[in-house]
Amino acid sequence: MSTNTVAGQGGTRAQRPPNPKRPSKRRASSLRQTTRGRQTRAAWILTAPFLALFASFMLLPLVWSLLMSLTDTKSADVRTPLNVSFTGFDNYTRLFQDEQFLTALRNTAVFTLVGLPLTLAAGLAAAVLLDRGIRRFRAVFRVGFYLPVITSIVAIAVVWKTLLEPRVGLVNTALGWFGIDGPAWLADTRFALPVMIVMAVWRNLGTVMIIMLAGLQSVPHSLMEAAELDGAGPWQRFWRVTFPLLRPALLLTAVTTGIGYLQFFDEPFVMTQGGPLDSTLSATMYTYQQFGNGNYDVAAAAGYVVFVLIVALTVLQFRMLRDKD
Repeated sequence: MSTNTVAGQGGTRAQRPPNPKRPSKRRASSLRQTTRGRQTRAAWILTAPFLALFASFMLLPLVWSLLMSLTDTKSADVRTPLNVSFTGFDNYTRLFQDEQFLTALRNTAVFTLVGLPLTLAAGLAAAVLLDRGIRRFRAVFRVGFYLPVITSIVAIAVVWKTLLEPRVGLVNTALGWFGIDGPAWLADTRFALPVMIVMAVWRNLGTVMIIMLAGLQSVPHSLMEAAELDGAGPWQRFWRVTFPLLRPALLLTAVTTGIGYLQFFDEPFVMTQGGPLDSTLSATMYTYQQFGNGNYDVAAAAGYVVFVLIVALTVLQFRMLRDKD
């Protein structure tokens, strides 16, 4: 009988001789640590270019702008940044005492609070139509809705400005056919900002539509059939079954669209330059103007005010739209 299986008179099993090809536990642990160390070093080496670019072009400017918002930095101080004085929150106090900045904040709030729900509603309606209502030429409609998203905002602004010309624009010409004397849309304080909102909704609903359409197509048909068998009508099926399943898509589009609307700049810059009478002046455009005037301290403070608004709106949206489960 082999000595590897039985040993001694008691018949107890003998210990197997150590296998020289099999590493010990200590050696295996050492090998794992060595492998993990190599992987960690390789990860740092591979991410080093990105980290260097991020630190140089993102992190450092962010920290520097925060410091500028707490000092009296002007354009003349760029070459001698150590000669500036620390002013604390004086720049923020000055901002909220500036009527022009308060006007810019009101315009931004109106643009966001009105434009964001309209964009979400219009995008969701377009997605529902493409998913259930429109059967023929569905691809053509998808391209048509999404085309403004990928079109240059400058080109869009120029086209809209031409359409809204008070004398030769197509909009006022069409109103004249019905005996209506159209206003000077972009030169009237009552209509300039609403025009910006309508243009922004038209331009951005394509993004919402694409994401919502993907969400609608991921809803299981079995749930809809079960709800229909239980006697739920079309509106009840949408509100009780479909809409709750669209919360992730709705949250994504609400957050991204809200961030964009709080930073709206291109539309008034190209079409109205913030006028008439600052009725389309936005917070980011005010920041741009202050930076152009050499008031780097005030511009940096205004930028961080917009940042705080973005964080507050995002947190509110997460609380309202996140999945309860």
